Amino acid sequence: MRRTLLDLDVLASLASGVELGSFARAADRLGRSTSAVSAQMKKLEEQAGVAILRKSGRGLELTPAGEVLLSYARRLLELNDEAVEATRGASLAGCVRLGLAEDFGEGVLPLALGRFARACPEVRVEMRVARSQELQQLVMAGELDLALAWDSGPRAPHSAAIGRYAVHWIGPASGRLAPGPLPLALFDPPCVIRAQACGALDRAGRPWRMAASGSSLAGLWSAVRAGLGVTARTAIQLPSGLRILDPALHDLPPLPAIDLLLCRAESRPAAPAQRLHDILLAQLTAPGVEAEALNIDN
Repeated sequence: MRRTLLDLDVLASLASGVELGSFARAADRLGRSTSAVSAQMKKLEEQAGVAILRKSGRGLELTPAGEVLLSYARRLLELNDEAVEATRGASLAGCVRLGLAEDFGEGVLPLALGRFARACPEVRVEMRVARSQELQQLVMAGELDLALAWDSGPRAPHSAAIGRYAVHWIGPASGRLAPGPLPLALFDPPCVIRAQACGALDRAGRPWRMAASGSSLAGLWSAVRAGLGVTARTAIQLPSGLRILDPALHDLPPLPAIDLLLCRAESRPAAPAQRLHDILLAQLTAPGVEAEALNIDN
């Protein structure tokens, strides 16, 4: 039986079409005509031997078989990228100095670092965990090559917002807020989320008191879990034992979202730093990646 070899170029068109919600937009992104992409989808269905797309209103949607194929397509495309990176990075050596906020110590970062290690096995990564404002200062001083930080202003010159995340009120998994001034557990100043949370409460006329503060995210999570107070944070890596509070149920004001920045010390970093930059960017902006696991009370 002749082996069926799926065309990565065609799989890339499928993934782009689903990500953008339109194969016409995918054709524009890929520099092809819409008819060429349609022909690719027809070829893919012929190779698969089953329908992968069906009409839904004026557009198309994946069939169950198409959903399976899309999952494999993303994995194959990622493996292709890793193969290219590993080939190009085999001769790279040296060191990359990476700074990051505590929020990214688990989950996304290990995946990105694992991919980087396979792509550039001879490159050493030196990591520094710090507050976002300090990270941007270190990048501007040339003491870090890259940093993943929350936008706390002013931005490092070579930084780009790669995502916008909701900021939530977060409390212990059980129990209700006691009457009286709202007990808060927040980072020590300067902290942009602290300033926004306190400012929002003041504008809403909601009394509050600082029940716990510190410079460690793990410490704040522990304080909230123990019932000392509520905090304001994104839901990235939200630990067990905590939940996002519904503002309407607890007389809490909404909080503004915050940008995630990927900062570079130079506009054109050295090859190892650029490779890690590209891997982090791809990992954090990949379609289908869940940025937050929400557990909202109701």
